[in-house]
Amino acid sequence: MCVTATTGDLNAQVDPRFGRCQYFVFIDSDTMAFEAMANKAIAAPGGAGIQAAQTVVNKGANVLISGNIGPNAFQVLSTADVKIATGAYGTVKEAVEMYKGGKLNEAGGSTVAAHAGMGATAPGGGFGMGMGGGRGGGRGRGVGMGLGMQQPMPSQPQPQPQVPQAPITPRTKEEEIEELSNMANRLANDLEEVKKRIEELKRG
Repeated sequence: MCVTATTGDLNAQVDPRFGRCQYFVFIDSDTMAFEAMANKAIAAPGGAGIQAAQTVVNKGANVLISGNIGPNAFQVLSTADVKIATGAYGTVKEAVEMYKGGKLNEAGGSTVAAHAGMGATAPGGGFGMGMGGGRGGGRGRGVGMGLGMQQPMPSQPQPQPQVPQAPITPRTKEEEIEELSNMANRLANDLEEVKKRIEELKRG
């Protein structure tokens, strides 16, 4: 199975973005042996979701675990019979355990609009600033640049009230501070990319 992650190991936080996640961690769910791969599509000017999905398919993953999935990536993965589990959060290892325990929802369709990243269309109320996955597929269109703020616990649909979410991953104040700090750093980097792109567009 494949989990989107902020760094390349089992203790990394799940990256709620798919097409523009930072790393893919491919895991043998039986032995927990893993292989990490940087996402080359993160800086793609367009079609990041499709490129990322093709990477997952080419590696032979049977299951994808992420926070959200766009329609183009969903189509590629579902055509290749890859199961898609969304709403994941916590560490990569915790996300795998949640999936194996039946605590993640298997997506029957995309959970965000095309080019939305973590924008306002994310289910469960992701509050529409989602720089990591946004940027509208990088097509330079103002709408697609959506500053979609990624939350430490990304928006997730909750159609299964019988599965209590809070006890699954108790978080200390220090852990939340560290996670928010990491998110702030990522957003700062993304902001720099957006500024550079704006300057390129002005010059071009």
